[in-house]
Amino acid sequence: MPKIAFVGLGAMGSAMVKRLLAAGHPVTGYNRTRAKAEALASLGMAVAGSARAAAEGADVVLSMVTDSEALQDVALRPDGILAGLGKGAVWAEMSTVNPAVTRMLGERVAERGAAILDAPVSGSTVTIAQGQLSFIVGGDAAALERVRPYLLAIGPTITHVGALGLAVTMKIAINLGIGVQMLAFSEAVLLAEKSGISRERAVEALLKSVTASPMLKYRGPFVLKMPDEALFNVVLMQKDLRLAREEAGIHGVELPLAERASNRYAEAITAGRGDEDAAVVVEDY
Repeated sequence: MPKIAFVGLGAMGSAMVKRLLAAGHPVTGYNRTRAKAEALASLGMAVAGSARAAAEGADVVLSMVTDSEALQDVALRPDGILAGLGKGAVWAEMSTVNPAVTRMLGERVAERGAAILDAPVSGSTVTIAQGQLSFIVGGDAAALERVRPYLLAIGPTITHVGALGLAVTMKIAINLGIGVQMLAFSEAVLLAEKSGISRERAVEALLKSVTASPMLKYRGPFVLKMPDEALFNVVLMQKDLRLAREEAGIHGVELPLAERASNRYAEAITAGRGDEDAAVVVEDY
C-alpha cells in the first residue's frame, strides 16, 4: 500500500489526516509543534520526528502550512521535506503562498527526480467535515492522477487549472473574494443595525438574500457570536490579501476593493484582534 506523508498538522492539516485515516490510508505525519502530531497518533497516524523522516520512503507527500516562510523552512532546512523526498515521489503542496516560492520548489523537486503540484483548497474545517472540500491543482497532469485517490479521500472536487504555480494564484484570487465579501457583509450588517434593525434580523435577512454565498452562509453568523476557535483568522486573511496585491502589481492589475479590505484587516491586527476570526471586522476597534 502506498505510503503517505503529511507535513503541517494545524486545524486544516489535522482534519485532512483524519479523513485519510478514516478512508484506510496509512499516514506518517510531522508538525513543528509535536503535540499536534501526537494528538493524531491515537487515530493511527505514525508520528515522524522531522519533515525529512516523514517524507523518506513516501510515495505521496502532502503539506499544509501557514505561509511562504513556513513552507520554505519546512521544505529547505537540512531535515526538511526536500532532503527526504525520493525519486518518483509526488508532493502535493496545499498551502496558500507566494506563487514564486512554489515555482522555486518545483525546480528543486525536479532535481531530485520527483514531482510537485500546487494543490490549495477552497473551504475550511467545516467543509472538510462535511466532505465538501475542493482542490485547485497546478502542475503535471500525470502527477495529479497519481495523487488523485488521496485528494478525493479528503474532498470530492478537483479542478486542474494548468502549470505549477497557477493553482495557488487562483487560490489567492478566491481568498481575495472572501476577504472583500466578508467586509461587505459586515458593512451591510452595520448599516442595517445603525438604522434601527437588530443585528440578528439583519443577519437573517442577508443570509436569506441573493447575496448569501456558501461562504457567507456558514461564516456570516460569526458576526453574532464569534467561534471559540477562528476558522480563518485576521492575520491569515490580511496575508492572502497582501499576496493578491503583490501578484496584481506584477501583472499591472488594479485591485481597489482588495486594498480597502487589506487596510481594514490591518487595522484589526493593530488593534490586537489578529488571532480572531476575520468576521471581527464587523466590530469597532
